Amino acid sequence: MADIDLLKGAKGVEAAYPGVLTQWQVYKMVETGQLPVIRKGRRLYFRRSDIEASFQSEIAA
Repeated sequence: MADIDLLKGAKGVEAAYPGVLTQWQVYKMVETGQLPVIRKGRRLYFRRSDIEASFQSEIAA
């Protein structure tokens, strides 16, 4: 069940949110600390719940 919440890589985020985020926007958000990331070696994993929480905090601000 925990795997459902994980998205693999920036392309996975782009595929999960088409038209909302590009993979380059995801990389930039990670670089600036706006988006939490789990790193395993060179691979990046994102929690869907963290992405949605990030958007909610921006909407509230």
